[in-house]
Amino acid sequence: MKNIKKSLVNYPFLEKPIEIYERECGHKIIYAYKKGSLINISSWVKTGSINENDENNGISHFLEHLMFKGTSKHKAGYFDKTLESKGAIVNAATWKDYTFYYVTIPKGSDDKNFKEMLELHADMMLDPVIPPEEIGEPFDLNEPVTTKRERHVVIEEIRMRKDQPWTKVYNSVNANLYTSHPYKRDVIGNEQIISTIKREDILDYYKKFYTPNNITTVLVGDFNPEEVIPQIAKEFDFRGRLNTPKIEYEIDSQHVGGKYIEQYSNVNTGYTMFGYLGVKASDVRKTIILGMICSILGYGLSARLYQELIEKMPECIFNEVSAYYYSFRDGGNIFISANFKPELKDIALEKLKEQIQKFCTEGITERELKKVKKRLKVDIASSSETVSDIADTIGEFMTVYENLDCIEEYINTIDMITAEEIKLVAQQYLNVDNSVISVLMPEEYKNKG
Repeated sequence: MKNIKKSLVNYPFLEKPIEIYERECGHKIIYAYKKGSLINISSWVKTGSINENDENNGISHFLEHLMFKGTSKHKAGYFDKTLESKGAIVNAATWKDYTFYYVTIPKGSDDKNFKEMLELHADMMLDPVIPPEEIGEPFDLNEPVTTKRERHVVIEEIRMRKDQPWTKVYNSVNANLYTSHPYKRDVIGNEQIISTIKREDILDYYKKFYTPNNITTVLVGDFNPEEVIPQIAKEFDFRGRLNTPKIEYEIDSQHVGGKYIEQYSNVNTGYTMFGYLGVKASDVRKTIILGMICSILGYGLSARLYQELIEKMPECIFNEVSAYYYSFRDGGNIFISANFKPELKDIALEKLKEQIQKFCTEGITERELKKVKKRLKVDIASSSETVSDIADTIGEFMTVYENLDCIEEYINTIDMITAEEIKLVAQQYLNVDNSVISVLMPEEYKNKG
């Protein structure tokens, strides 16, 4: 294979090392061996809301929908219909750092399904027509529309999410965690932009970011890589398409003094979310530690928050509590959320702050440390069970962490982390006084102060 640089990475719980092929054009192809009858191919594009602005917010997600609307060779609907008739699962997703497209399908006799899947997948990635009739004409949101196209599908998604209490709380925290970084915007976008954005702007965005150096194609299954890698390279013929230089954004620092936002809506209970800025995903050790902290605090019925604020409380204040960590390229997010009785809002917020402060002050026990390490290893093992899970993990590491090298030492890194280290990281990133706190209350509390 000419002009292709090959390297190997050991992936926990897989029989063989992952093979990474870097093409001269910048396109990366990754092959992971997984014995069985199913195969998965996915292409991960290093673009999402991170590359959007106030004028085109939501374009990444809108383009994801439009990528399935036909190519020069195949009409809209052919891709899905053909592959799904063979038992395939076809889908895509957009997030802050990436957009990805995947197909999971039975391998078929003589690799026939693979060859057809590869041809269609590459064709969709490299030659989307994005026909005007599929997009739909720009329109005024206040005017009735008779012919509804993909604009209206996306707008309906946006409107459905608007009514979800947790979406309101999350969007409020997310917007206030940042000043100018693109992460502050909602990935799905807003109705006004989607209703009016021009086809030319969508095509320009595609040409700018769907470039060889921005795309990683992952294949998971039982193949001879000497045969399939040249096939993938042949189908992914970028025909001299130019690469776009990587755009760097300045990330915010912690909000000293914190922020508090209170909203009101047609809800029956109170909702709150505490948000903090974390670390770049490339800081793998701290990323793992922050994930551990959230797991100990808020994962499952045995977690700290559930035990202290629900099980052991003499008075019922909370209905649910949780904590989770999102890894992002430029800096992750820590979220601690709770659903509570609205008349006990002040007590609920104070109790949450007490538990966070206690965690930072007292740290964790050795028992908690052993338990969270075991849970992480089980999660890694579980993510090695199916072709789609393996592809998802590889794709996320390549786009968010921006390499696979760290996955070799992932288990060892977990083993080396100490309780004292977790305590120090908690003190650094979970300062209660620097919380961005969003609260959503029933409408009747609006004028109660």
